[in-house]
Amino acid sequence: MRTIDGGDGGGQVLRSALSLAAVRGEPVRVERVRGDRPDPGLKHQHLAGLQAIAAVCDATVEGDELGSETVVFDPGEPEPGEHTVEVGTAGAVTLVFETLLPLSAALDGPMSVTATGGTDVAWSPTLDYYERVRLPLARRAGLHAAVEPLRRGFYPEGGGEATLRVAPGEPRALSLTDRGALEGVRVLSVATDDLADADVDERQATAATAAVRAAVDAPVRERAVTSVDAPSTGSSVLVVLDYEQSVAGFTALGEPGRPAEDVGEAAAADALDFHDGPGVVDSHTGDQLVLPLAVGGGRVRLPAATDHVETNVAVAQGFGYDVSLGEREDEARLSG
Repeated sequence: MRTIDGGDGGGQVLRSALSLAAVRGEPVRVERVRGDRPDPGLKHQHLAGLQAIAAVCDATVEGDELGSETVVFDPGEPEPGEHTVEVGTAGAVTLVFETLLPLSAALDGPMSVTATGGTDVAWSPTLDYYERVRLPLARRAGLHAAVEPLRRGFYPEGGGEATLRVAPGEPRALSLTDRGALEGVRVLSVATDDLADADVDERQATAATAAVRAAVDAPVRERAVTSVDAPSTGSSVLVVLDYEQSVAGFTALGEPGRPAEDVGEAAAADALDFHDGPGVVDSHTGDQLVLPLAVGGGRVRLPAATDHVETNVAVAQGFGYDVSLGEREDEARLSG
């Protein structure tokens, strides 16, 4: 049985170890889960991800309880069919989906997982980002999946819902070393109904669009403004850069006292910083491409190596995959 040290890298170590163990069909022991955090051990969203992948794989699990710092996961074959998982409060549904997405490489039939929790919350991909940026790049690596948003969920109550549909895929080499020219920009702004009188969704979109148009010569090919019903007040905005050979996305979340214009401008500023650099995919998607890269091979160019990139490389290497990370002054390169 492989043993992975979860003392550095937070919950990402556990998610990646579970994914690779399930794809390979071999047991894994993760020790010191979230050992680098002030409150180590499993939290609700980590437990939800563990329980979801355990159900899909009919796995034998030890340590599947809140606060557990050691998890033993012994998976069976991934089972097609419909599954549900309750992440709890505003725990991120997209992080649960990220644990399950690599199973496309091991499934022999379609699978769907409906999760409830947070869809637009801090420290995780928003649902729009996941749908418009993460999954298209995953499909290029041979992982076939789509997400269906059902209801938005913001901090603190969550209450959002979405379904991830995964189909059998065939891992293939991923080549993301040249992004090509910028072909267009998309801006997607979301705010809850109780912010409608303040036009938060429109103001976010207007600010983001204006900032991008002032800096780049590319058409805004999509501008979507959506008012949604959700248990907790919240908003988010996504700026997507569509290149000839890649796509990158940048989000910002609204918060009490923060002007909607600042939210839109923040997402646009991150997008423009990326555009001015050499990266082919944004760093947040880059860390999630490590596992497909390990399984299918290829090369990816990033603007920088985040802690999660380094964590995922270490986990993949712990499973025996030949994945390497090279860093220069203004970029990082992954190869597998």
